[in-house]
Amino acid sequence: MNSRKFLAVSLVIVIALSLALSGLALARSSKDDGTGIVVSGVDASNSGKFTTLQILNGQQQTGLSVSGTGNVYVTPDISVVTLGVEAEAITVADAQKQAGDAMNAVMNALTANGIADKDVQTTNFSIQPVWNYTAGINGSSQRTLEGYQVSNIVNVTIRNVDNTGTIIDAVTVAGGDLTRVNNISFTVENPKPYNNQARALAIKDAMDKAQQMATGASVSLGKLLYISESGGSVPAFMAYKEAAGSDTSISSGQLAISLSVQVVYAIE
Repeated sequence: MNSRKFLAVSLVIVIALSLALSGLALARSSKDDGTGIVVSGVDASNSGKFTTLQILNGQQQTGLSVSGTGNVYVTPDISVVTLGVEAEAITVADAQKQAGDAMNAVMNALTANGIADKDVQTTNFSIQPVWNYTAGINGSSQRTLEGYQVSNIVNVTIRNVDNTGTIIDAVTVAGGDLTRVNNISFTVENPKPYNNQARALAIKDAMDKAQQMATGASVSLGKLLYISESGGSVPAFMAYKEAAGSDTSISSGQLAISLSVQVVYAIE
């Protein structure tokens, strides 16, 4: 056999082997190997177009997935005020004494207004130097110690929102110029019944959406396959209640108790 015939025969054999291997690979790729991966192949019945079949945990991913949300708006019955005192003096001892005297007066005012010891929690106590920075030679800065600052901050839980403004006024009088009010927030003492209401609304919302989608797609909903929940409380200032009889007007607004659910239905 001359070299030209040999090369021609070899080329035919190589092409035949390549086609055979391609067919074997395609046959393997179109089978579910139970690994939960996406497998692909050429569909001979679909004019050679490339098709993809998604496999999850050995089963084809089918069904109808929707989410639903439920919101319940409630009036807060508890306020939490972050307040305290802050004093500065030449020495640590003097700053600490001023802060201590002012804080004792603040605590007495809280007690006089019905705040229990369990509803007062220290969140920060610090003693720090106070520096004065001045420009130096060649753009450098110099610092001089001017004294010390003592800060004592607490969270106060007020179980009657209407008293919030009155208590802040009483604390301000007691602590004088050393008084600090840093933050105020609102919540409800027992959110469980509101969570239950929001959950029921979220489930109904999801079921309504699923039915609407099934009707629009001309299919029927089958068995409920999966359901999960997420959510929490988010402040939503939609209404206002002002504390009466105080110089400080506090608006408690409303809280939005919001829950979401994700559901998956089989399709029939």
